[in-house]
Amino acid sequence: MQDMKVLYRVLFSIVVLIIVAFCIFLLEVPENNHVDEHVINQWQIKWVSELDSNITTDQLDAMDGWIDVDGSNSVTERTQGDSAQWVKFELPDLNEKAAAIFFERIYGTHVVVKVDGVDIYDNVSNFALSYNTVLLPLSVINSHQKVYVGLERNDSSIGIVKQIKVGKYQDMIRGFISNNTATYILGSTLIFIALIMLVCSLFLYTGNLSMWLSLCAVILSSGFLVITYSPLPAWLHQSMRGMYSVLFDISLYILLPTFTFFFEKTFGSGLHSIVRRFRIFQTIYSCFCLVCFLLLVISNFQVLLYGFYYIVSLQVLGIIMIVQFILLICFSTKYAVQGDKNAIIFSMGFIIFALIGIGELLYYYIVDPYYSLFLWKWGIVCFLISLIIILGRKFSENHKRIVQYTKQLEMFNNELQRSERMEIISELAASVAHEVRNPLQVTRGFIQLLLERQPSEKVYLNMAMHELDRASEIITDYLTFAKPEAGVITNLNILDEFIHIEGILIPMANMQGGEISVHIPNDIYIRGNSSKFKQAFINIIKNSIESLQGEGEIQIWAYEEGEKVHIHIKDNGEGMEAEVLARLGEPYFTNKTKGTGLGLMVTLRIIEVMEGSIKFASEKGIGTEVIIQFPKVCISTIE
Repeated sequence: MQDMKVLYRVLFSIVVLIIVAFCIFLLEVPENNHVDEHVINQWQIKWVSELDSNITTDQLDAMDGWIDVDGSNSVTERTQGDSAQWVKFELPDLNEKAAAIFFERIYGTHVVVKVDGVDIYDNVSNFALSYNTVLLPLSVINSHQKVYVGLERNDSSIGIVKQIKVGKYQDMIRGFISNNTATYILGSTLIFIALIMLVCSLFLYTGNLSMWLSLCAVILSSGFLVITYSPLPAWLHQSMRGMYSVLFDISLYILLPTFTFFFEKTFGSGLHSIVRRFRIFQTIYSCFCLVCFLLLVISNFQVLLYGFYYIVSLQVLGIIMIVQFILLICFSTKYAVQGDKNAIIFSMGFIIFALIGIGELLYYYIVDPYYSLFLWKWGIVCFLISLIIILGRKFSENHKRIVQYTKQLEMFNNELQRSERMEIISELAASVAHEVRNPLQVTRGFIQLLLERQPSEKVYLNMAMHELDRASEIITDYLTFAKPEAGVITNLNILDEFIHIEGILIPMANMQGGEISVHIPNDIYIRGNSSKFKQAFINIIKNSIESLQGEGEIQIWAYEEGEKVHIHIKDNGEGMEAEVLARLGEPYFTNKTKGTGLGLMVTLRIIEVMEGSIKFASEKGIGTEVIIQFPKVCISTIE
């Protein structure tokens, strides 16, 4: 039943993830209402050793070696020794007053755009963002004029990828912003959630703090990755492009080791502490990347150091990410197969994220170095939700443990108080009982003599003897409780003992209008004293008989389970309230008119001496059930 509940929750989480992903997908679907857009997918390129932004368009036209390029189908390879590229194409007829040209993806740290010999855009960034998005206004007079785009970048990714669009400026802005708004909202939401969680961490106890903070770091770094990878923030804040690149790198360096740390805290270090060792390696490598980045900044982005940093922070780090995904997928799948519910939830979210991440990285490295990673955002949404579910389950489990520990502490406290009371009574009984019993016996003897000599006072003398006998029984109970003696220990056949007990109590049950039914197998044995065993169960069954109101039934059955013998005594009598049930066994506590509260107390002590345990379950107006457990004795041991 519990497994089904977990399965339903997992299925519900999957449905929620699908709905969230679909909503974000709808936000990211580009609008197809730009009927006046003109697409340019044919241009020419010219490789040069370095980018000279002061060169004139006439000088560019005079150059030889221009290469025709189909922007939608092919990418030209860099010429050896050249680090810059010029792109040339002609604008179409511009019949709109608010025209614009839109470059969706331009790879270059230095980008220059010239229209009819006039510089309309010149931007330099030392930080190698994945790509730039450029939207420039035009006018009708720019119709059929030539556009020259100069690009420079030290790594292999350089050039204009995808189509070049020309259309209304307002439509271009609206389409670009709407296509990237969902990503911006998603990243901002993750950052907001992480900050709220950091505030909440002030109210957590240290037991959950490490997991909580690691999850905060994972969500926060994921949010910055989503935002800084999107071209929208860099386009909106041109002066902060470098900062976005820095935040992207730092977020990635923080995400990878903290993600592994969260896994380690949730499921352990793995076989031979592989997960812990890999997390230490990731932490060291992230610190190494940060040091390389600082050296790159100090050297003012020197070319050789930049190339080294490019290899360290992109190519090698990508391989490490693939290894991390594969490693954690294997361990999470292993734990899930072993039945760990958290591992099942983690595996579902992480496998989606890891498969998407591995697939995109492999496609990026093997097939298309100009590929723009975007599917990983869906993986992050699914995975982070699974992490939050796991953390919530952890808090729920900890709360259950606290409640369980509280109940155990209350039980131990009650047991301690009971032990203290029992010890006081034991000492009192041991010191007083013998001294009181002797004068009682003497007094009873004189009353017997008076009864023989004065028959006329027989009624009163018999009453006195009856009360003296009752007082003697109470003292006997005190002594039994104070110094319980197991007596002769033998192997007891439960059925034989209850046949004898049934024979003693059936007349009493019939007088109350009740019945006793015994269903006990013949091959159940325990070790104990027969007389004490009968005394304890006669007391329990007598209480059940006295609780019957008119006709009723007392059911007695026993069975073996594990290393224990379970004996149940159940009646359909008047039952007890929870307050009365909680006080059973206390000295002097009884709900009988003439009871002393010692009978059940003695019964509990006998069962305790026989290494047994007893539990009561009762409901007012329904009845009471007593469950006694004793250590089992195997037949082979008896033989």
